[in-house]
Amino acid sequence: MTTPLTHFDASGHATMVDVSSKPDTHRTATARARVVMAPATLTIITSGTAAKGDVLGVARLAGIMAAKRTSDLIPLCHPLMLTKVSVDLIPAPPTRSKSKRRSKSPAPPASRWRRSPPRRSRP
Repeated sequence: MTTPLTHFDASGHATMVDVSSKPDTHRTATARARVVMAPATLTIITSGTAAKGDVLGVARLAGIMAAKRTSDLIPLCHPLMLTKVSVDLIPAPPTRSKSKRRSKSPAPPASRWRRSPPRRSRP
């Protein structure tokens, strides 16, 4: 049994759902991200010696501002009153994990690869 999509009208056009009759509810949202960088870059950021200032402070502020503007960033999202936004940045040491690329299809023969001619710059 499928539930009809609520953000589309009978003609299939996107529409905003009327939530005016819904009671206020307590909601919690959690997002996680992992940023990979060179160990030297991590050292500069965590030591606070970046030439452009407090990298972690700016990232924290950007996260808070993004949470406050969620309804501007996600289509058809209703504005929600936020009571608290917390952005926790936890620097972690680099890992030695390596990703491997696997493919089931064979590579094309070398003769199919041709070098493009160099681009000419415009005057």
